Amino acid sequence: MKGAPVIRAAAANVVERGGTSLIDLSHRIHAHPEVAWEEERASGWVSDAMADGGFSVTSSAYGLPTAVEAVRGVGPLTVIVCAEYDALPGIGHACGHNVIAASSVGAALALGAVADELGLRVVLLGTPAEEGGGGKIELLSRGAFEGAHLALMAHPGPVDVARAEAYAVSHAKVCYDGKATHAAAYPEAGVNASDAFTVAQVALGLLRQQLPSDARVHGIITHGGDAPNAIPDHTEGRWYVRGTTTTQMLEVEARIHKCFEAGAVATGCSLTIAPESPPYAEFRNDVDLLATYVTNAEGLGRRFGDTDEPAARMNRASTDMGNVSQVIPAIHPYIGIDSLPAVNHQPEFAVAAATSAADRAILDAATALALTVVDVASDTSQRERLLAGSARGCDA
Repeated sequence: MKGAPVIRAAAANVVERGGTSLIDLSHRIHAHPEVAWEEERASGWVSDAMADGGFSVTSSAYGLPTAVEAVRGVGPLTVIVCAEYDALPGIGHACGHNVIAASSVGAALALGAVADELGLRVVLLGTPAEEGGGGKIELLSRGAFEGAHLALMAHPGPVDVARAEAYAVSHAKVCYDGKATHAAAYPEAGVNASDAFTVAQVALGLLRQQLPSDARVHGIITHGGDAPNAIPDHTEGRWYVRGTTTTQMLEVEARIHKCFEAGAVATGCSLTIAPESPPYAEFRNDVDLLATYVTNAEGLGRRFGDTDEPAARMNRASTDMGNVSQVIPAIHPYIGIDSLPAVNHQPEFAVAAATSAADRAILDAATALALTVVDVASDTSQRERLLAGSARGCDA
């Protein structure tokens, strides 16, 4: 059931009238990429946009310096629109979080304008450090989502994909400690921390044949030694383990840790494995919210293709929004920016994230998200379901 035409039109008009400002916000964030926990300019610009839109804004929200909470409306139904704005080290906005920030601001502003008519409390939550830092998980633990009835956002990808099927993922820092010595004169006196990683990676490569086909293991060595003529006494790396569920991820992770232990045993090094953030959970889609979003996105000319096509695989990427979806009804659709052959986490995708197609995606995502909330807030059964804290998730 669609919401009242007048309210839908009013919400859509807010996005249309503010389109230039939203695109400008996206381009400014894109031109000044800031990595996880360092999004000072981006969070400031988002705060300014929300204040200009009549929202009550709290910077450094919940004790996190680059988190933002902006609130408008006092209705009983609380909706949180999540805005991400962190960039990737070395390749800037190659995941298009500038598009997310702008479209979420647009959706929240549109909903704020009709909050009184719909009985809404609208929250724009600026969530730092999605790229491995788990900002939303930290915000969850600090109470940012308490009392909320639904949460939503849209993420850019090469093409439109409605349903997030995000992997659960763990992030770990792996360190080996050995003993340094002159590599030519006294090699027998050393304990080689670089060799430990070599042994571990061989073990990982052999293990992959026995892992579930939908599991993922990948990482990098961030420090391999200091000089070629000195046996490395300390090496470091960062490794991710993914599974379709948290249970599968933890099972695979235990086997991966054995491979790192093999490196320590074979070389005589000591091993330290420390989590970099809490694990990200798999995503649970609320089917009713998602169906409403699809209807509204298609009404704007968006088309959803075959999710088995390679271009649609971005919906399998991990996100800390998965943890949010385990707690309250949520959706995390992907909005296409016509980037092919470039895909997420490539430098070419960063370029695509500031093109006219990406600008169009900002306005379409903002409008579709806002209209989705208008529709479910106007539908008596949907509204009662959400107020009761009932999620309709699909995990198949």
